[in-house]
Amino acid sequence: MVVEMKTARRSLSSRAVVLAVVALLFAACSTPSARIKRNQALFDTLPAAEQALIREGKVAIGFTPDMVRLAVGDPDQRWVRTDAAGRSEIWSYTTYDGLDGAPLYRGDYHLYRGGYPFFYDGVHRRSARPREYFKVTFVGGRVSQIEQNAR
Repeated sequence: MVVEMKTARRSLSSRAVVLAVVALLFAACSTPSARIKRNQALFDTLPAAEQALIREGKVAIGFTPDMVRLAVGDPDQRWVRTDAAGRSEIWSYTTYDGLDGAPLYRGDYHLYRGGYPFFYDGVHRRSARPREYFKVTFVGGRVSQIEQNAR
């Protein structure tokens, strides 16, 4: 019985360590510095002021879609709007809140890509409410509008 408990503890401890390492690696993929490293040639062509904003994970009027991706990653949703002024593209970024309004998680890792490394979405689906927290509008391939949740 004692041997079984020690083995079970080691197994649980090993799983926790593996999950922690995977979580750190996965989180590193979604940071501006990780995105910059993957797109260093593009980043190096940008002016210093824009590079500084991207390093901070900020978006500015006039940014291209590639620059926005470097700063904040891929959007959760994309919309195309056509009106009297012409055509625009809207990128929307979403976070998830619990029923009590507390943030649950945000970023690429909540998107379904055939499975979840840390949890099954069915656990959170009943208690998670999506909340759009950031929106960027492109006109003519450049950011023309930025909206942020004032929360």
